[in-house]
Amino acid sequence: MAIGNHSWLKNLNLDAASIFLLGVTICAFLIPVVLILPPVGLQKSDALIQTHTKAGVEGSKSNLKNQYSAEHAPQTGEPPKVHSLVIYPVKSCKGIELKRSKVFPTGLQFDRIFMFAQLKSPFPVAVDSTDEEKSKHKWEFVTQRQFPRLANVTVDLWLPDEMKLRKQRKAGVGFGLRSQLSLQEARAAEPEIEVLLPVDFPSTEDIKERGYTFEDVKIWKETINALNMEKDLPGELQRYLGVSNKLALFRVDPGQLREVHRTAPRKEEAGYQPVTGFQDAFPLHMMNLSSLQAFSSEVPKDDNLKELDVLRFRPNIILSGAEAYDEETWKQIRLKPGSSGFYNDFVFHVSSRTVRCKMPNVDPATGVRHPTEPDKSLRSKRAVDEGAPLSGCLGMQLTPLFDPSLGEDREGWIAVGMTVEVEQRGQHVYIKQ
Repeated sequence: MAIGNHSWLKNLNLDAASIFLLGVTICAFLIPVVLILPPVGLQKSDALIQTHTKAGVEGSKSNLKNQYSAEHAPQTGEPPKVHSLVIYPVKSCKGIELKRSKVFPTGLQFDRIFMFAQLKSPFPVAVDSTDEEKSKHKWEFVTQRQFPRLANVTVDLWLPDEMKLRKQRKAGVGFGLRSQLSLQEARAAEPEIEVLLPVDFPSTEDIKERGYTFEDVKIWKETINALNMEKDLPGELQRYLGVSNKLALFRVDPGQLREVHRTAPRKEEAGYQPVTGFQDAFPLHMMNLSSLQAFSSEVPKDDNLKELDVLRFRPNIILSGAEAYDEETWKQIRLKPGSSGFYNDFVFHVSSRTVRCKMPNVDPATGVRHPTEPDKSLRSKRAVDEGAPLSGCLGMQLTPLFDPSLGEDREGWIAVGMTVEVEQRGQHVYIKQ
């Protein structure tokens, strides 16, 4: 964790306008945790440029810049295609747009491996509360639904660059590389706080050294045992988000995943038991831009809601060129190479419609929650699933399917430019958790 000059905190005003003045950055990368008190606002992640490359698509090259264009309508004789891929390493924080990604049973690589949680109780829990006091309270996940300023937490993923590492080795510089996460808080463009946390699951020695603990945390109606890394969080983040209870950051334990049932394929069908980590319900979420545009045309607009950004809906796979709402009839799809440059296919079970909560009311660009939309329009225009008659639906939940020849090494790749072939169609009926 690196903490800069905090004199500005004395005059920090955390009203709605401060959302535009205060930013939080989380960087995932591969260096040891360091505590620094620099005299200048230098970011710890600056050092990573020497040995790492930041993953993701630069904003100027984003495929989502044209998401409101009519070009995403279906084209005669052309199949739908993957327009963009997005991961959210920290649940409810900003996503990272990608050109390609590995797919595991849990979803896209690095997606939702961290999650914030608060120690729920009828009253706030003091930071110095005893273990006995803590035992009377339960950790429960938090999202933009309760704390919309999470939308202002930016995530940067740094991956080792072999070419850069070779140059450093030739220069006689040695490195001990370990997967880490960095959390940074800033005012305007000046970074103030940076915290480094592991991306790879820590070893037993690291867990002991850092003082991490395994604890139960509730996500929706399920309870999962995960790694509590609260010791590396600065108090300023808790105050910025407006969380009165004790705040922690949990890392999903690869050995303690949640089984997915309901409308997911059975173990006998998928060849493995579908699982997920900190995702809401299923491993992946898919959105069709034609569907979003059709729905958006029915949503009342105002000064605080001029367009419906697809990122409000937290998709992993964003499609272009499909008929509006056609995806709601899909049961199994095959992504084919198309213009991706890949040679492999990848198959997904289309498991369920996405039943929407009020989280899309939060503007992902500002962290400001709209008082009514699009939730009101979702409930009135998109209550289309008899399994959730009082809720609006938009988007589809996916479960990855793998070639049986892979055995236990279940992984594959998908990329922007892959085309969609619908292999099975059918009806969807949502099953509540």
